[in-house]
Amino acid sequence: MATVRITEADLIRDVEGALAKVRQGDEVVVQNDGRDVAVMTPPRPQGRNASECLAIAESLNPWPVVDEDFAKDVQEGIAARSIPWNPPEWD
Repeated sequence: MATVRITEADLIRDVEGALAKVRQGDEVVVQNDGRDVAVMTPPRPQGRNASECLAIAESLNPWPVVDEDFAKDVQEGIAARSIPWNPPEWD
């Protein structure tokens, strides 16, 4: 991935061109007075979709079997990672 640096004025003048660079996989850094103010990058892959996961599961031999403690393990995992959200109070 290449890094392309442009000014805010260049971005305003040619936003389509900047987005084309991002679509090609380049990182576009927007600058104002020589300081970086924004970075545009292509989105990261989000992982497998459901049909890919099913295809992988179906290819396994024998078919995966969920044991009797699976639900308990899942609940423990959720509980261990559940952190209450306490947003800051605003004045």
